[in-house]
Amino acid sequence: MIKTRNRYVIASAGITLHLMIGGVYAWSVFTGPIVKQTGWAETSVSFAFSLAIFFLGMSAAFMGRLVEKFGPTITGTISSVCYGLGVFLTGIAISNQQLWLLYLAYGVIGGLGLGAGYVTPVSTIIRWFPDKRGLATGLASWALALRLY
Repeated sequence: MIKTRNRYVIASAGITLHLMIGGVYAWSVFTGPIVKQTGWAETSVSFAFSLAIFFLGMSAAFMGRLVEKFGPTITGTISSVCYGLGVFLTGIAISNQQLWLLYLAYGVIGGLGLGAGYVTPVSTIIRWFPDKRGLATGLASWALALRLY
């Protein structure tokens, strides 16, 4: 078992990751300015969010096995890199007015990172608190619920 002090630090890092990737739900705030700058249709820009949520679900469905096999450090790194790369490439897509790159960057790459970032902390926190499963589930759920607001 992990030292009590260390597991709380790591659990806090996982909750922080959940709060950070919750920024995906602010996409509607960016839709108007993106449409204004690029001239794309609002439905085209909104479709990037739909792609991201689709790939979040798809990758979350399969990431559980990878967390078990490779551990949270590897999968957390994959999540951070994919989500960060997706956001970075989204900026390039908008500045170069490349709609296909927006879909690839924010929708596919960012969505894959979101799914990995969703699963990794939840399964890890619950596994590292076998003596306090209710607390672990509550912390993970709290972070998930908070990022929706």
